[in-house]
Amino acid sequence: MRRTPMRAAVAAIAVSSTLSLVAGCDAGPTARPIVDALAPGSARRAAGGQISLAQCSPEQGGFTTISTNRYFPMDVGRQWILEGQEDDTPVRLQITMLDRLRVIGGVTTRVKEEREWEDGELLEVSWNYIAQSAEGSICYFGEDVDIFEDGGISHEGAWCASTPGNRSGILMPADPRPGMKFQMEHAPGVAEDEGQIVGVGPVEVPVGQFSDAIRVRESNPLDGDKGYKVYVADVGLVVDEVLELVAMHQTSGAPDEPVLSGQSCGK
Repeated sequence: MRRTPMRAAVAAIAVSSTLSLVAGCDAGPTARPIVDALAPGSARRAAGGQISLAQCSPEQGGFTTISTNRYFPMDVGRQWILEGQEDDTPVRLQITMLDRLRVIGGVTTRVKEEREWEDGELLEVSWNYIAQSAEGSICYFGEDVDIFEDGGISHEGAWCASTPGNRSGILMPADPRPGMKFQMEHAPGVAEDEGQIVGVGPVEVPVGQFSDAIRVRESNPLDGDKGYKVYVADVGLVVDEVLELVAMHQTSGAPDEPVLSGQSCGK
């Protein structure tokens, strides 16, 4: 799921902005049109509160790999391409919903593949295991990862919800509203990312303008890193820190080469 910091096509739909610009200290260079819903005096009411991970517990049942969550589509073959610059170096992120399933803790999950290139060189391939809960939240059951470095492959950051002491996390709440907080990963000492919805409103990226967007601030208590992502209803991820959505495609859902070297999470 994480990006490594300096470590037939679907048409983009342009829609007009419906909310005026309200600048906030957390807005970021790309997400500037989004209202900072947590700023003092904001007209937007924050929902607040920590969302319980209980709904993503395998014992709850009712999971599906078909998403009705408007901010996190899971259609087989859907692909997002995001590009940007980090320290003047071009970075490309490709996200694909694969036509592959993985059973983790008794829950059948969809494989979401992420590939990242830096200056044209493939840096990382990760397979993320997700499913929608009965309540409509997108639950995160772990990831396997290949990081290409020093002529070898590292699996740093890989985790699995079925490992004793771990729990499945939440990538997107069922009804995302400003102020909501949620544990995205729950693998103590390995992966502990947290999220909070901090903004709502329109956003503009290279593929067009969108009126219904939310901004999620992410933080990693293990190293202190913070960043943000922006999601659009019926589109999905459009901003990942300095990266912006430049294209969407419909593919077969088959993984590209090189395929992930191995899967240790689930079966």
